[in-house]
Amino acid sequence: MVLAIVLMVAPARGAVPPTAKPAVPARSVLQAKPALQAKPAQQAKPALQTRPALQANPAMAARPAPQVKPATELKPAGRAARRSPGIGEGIAPISFALVKGAPGACGPGCDGWIAAEGKIDNSAAARFRKFMKQIGERKLPIYFNSPGGNLEQALAIGTMLREKKAVVRIGRTTLRECGFEPQEGEACTRLKQSGRELHGEVWTRGAICNSACPYLILGAPSRDIAPDVTLAVHSPRVILNFTGGVPTREMRAQALQRAMERSDKMVLDYIAKLGADPGLLTVARSVPFESMRILTREEIARFALDRRDRVESPWMFEAASRGIAYKTILTRKDGEATFRTTRLQLVCFDQDRFELDVERNAVSTVGAGALSLAGGEVRLNFLSPPRRAGDRETWGVFLNASQMRALASADGAELRDALLNAARPNVATFPVAGDGLQSALKRLTDTCPPPKAVVHPSGAPVPWTEVPWPQASAQPAP
Repeated sequence: MVLAIVLMVAPARGAVPPTAKPAVPARSVLQAKPALQAKPAQQAKPALQTRPALQANPAMAARPAPQVKPATELKPAGRAARRSPGIGEGIAPISFALVKGAPGACGPGCDGWIAAEGKIDNSAAARFRKFMKQIGERKLPIYFNSPGGNLEQALAIGTMLREKKAVVRIGRTTLRECGFEPQEGEACTRLKQSGRELHGEVWTRGAICNSACPYLILGAPSRDIAPDVTLAVHSPRVILNFTGGVPTREMRAQALQRAMERSDKMVLDYIAKLGADPGLLTVARSVPFESMRILTREEIARFALDRRDRVESPWMFEAASRGIAYKTILTRKDGEATFRTTRLQLVCFDQDRFELDVERNAVSTVGAGALSLAGGEVRLNFLSPPRRAGDRETWGVFLNASQMRALASADGAELRDALLNAARPNVATFPVAGDGLQSALKRLTDTCPPPKAVVHPSGAPVPWTEVPWPQASAQPAP
């Protein structure tokens, strides 16, 4: 009799921000298809059913009651689950690859990283241990992009991350060696598993760390969770595989209960050893296996996955219906429970005319306000008042190519808020880093039409222009 305890991946429709071609769908790694849409009769079937031939055999009935023994082997679900669409099949076991990128590809002064992508299978920890031994003492950030998988293997990898004092992030790696082959296809997967150093780019939009993956990254002493990645959790699924007899319903229920208790204890001991918040398991256990709960930024901070009060992404370029460069900043002040979201978006009308928009939580002030952006020798005044929609406000301004280049060459910029009719004017500042802006601007300019002969005043504030936020195939700004 064999009992397998695993944290497998359940369907997560809408769990990942929409992209034109996500590299790793937020779907199950182990079940080819989801139990969520399986017929009730199919879901109710036990892992091993009693067949009529066995019922008719008196010798079988005389056998002693089956004993359930725990095992770490990860078993796929039965045929009933495989017939339902929704949990992806064909996701490769997690691979670990050395990747080289352009200067600053993985942050200031960083051009190399470890890409860890795929499902956490029942030999993942052994492969990770072997890989880390091969790279020696090289200190490289590790970017995980995983829909989850085997819980015990995830905890084992997390323990190794703690021992190695690893820096862990969530991000998707696209390899140049894959050419026109799909990044998740067989040819590209073989490259990732080859052990050779590869070349590529890393980006966060659309990257996922679901199911068992959040427990895995919790083991690393340093964790950077970008604003636009997805972390999601759910309850584990225990798969009972009995041999040597037909268990009764009561035996099956008891075995399932013992397995869940063992799973919870294993996770709680791991979390306690790390000094993290056990609330992560509480939230996960409140969600059925067939569903998925996306963690909010407040929960990510509360459960110690990333405790930073300011999280800022680099500038990114996205080739949507029209080119867009954008970045996201999450902030909260001391004593605040919730994060504020500020998004900056840059679009072009031609190679000499750009529009910069700032969308943020609406600022409640008495009197008229003004927003400006200063960087290097450039100062831009946004149109006042901003456009408001619910609790959000959006400011916009025109700038020309020379202003844009000057802004990109500056070390950073600063948003400045001011009250125009206050008795004592007060100016609040908000820093904006320029990481990736030069590369993003170059890519954006390459998609813009040639400049027109019409001359527009530079630096003049302009009304809001309807431009959708990024929705397709975000690409990094190395």
